[in-house]
Amino acid sequence: VNIGMCNFFIQHTSASLTVNENADPDVRRDMEVALNKLVPASWNHDGTFHHTMEGDDDMPGHVKTSLMGPSLNIPISNGRLALGTWQGIYLNEHR
Repeated sequence: VNIGMCNFFIQHTSASLTVNENADPDVRRDMEVALNKLVPASWNHDGTFHHTMEGDDDMPGHVKTSLMGPSLNIPISNGRLALGTWQGIYLNEHR
């Protein structure tokens, strides 16, 4: 395929796909820290979540997946994914 669109989809309820900076490994760490602050595992113990039987990271993982999404559409140009210079595709496992 020389020109088109590529759809990536993950069939997982606690993982997501996103495009972000891929040059500095600190970005991955910082994204995880930020997501853990947005949706802390402690919500399993303070009554926020009721779905807690599968562990402290299960329901927070579902929320993070919903925030980031299970799919991406990336254009193809000249037979390659048309990502920006610093962009990469992240597969995020939230558990």
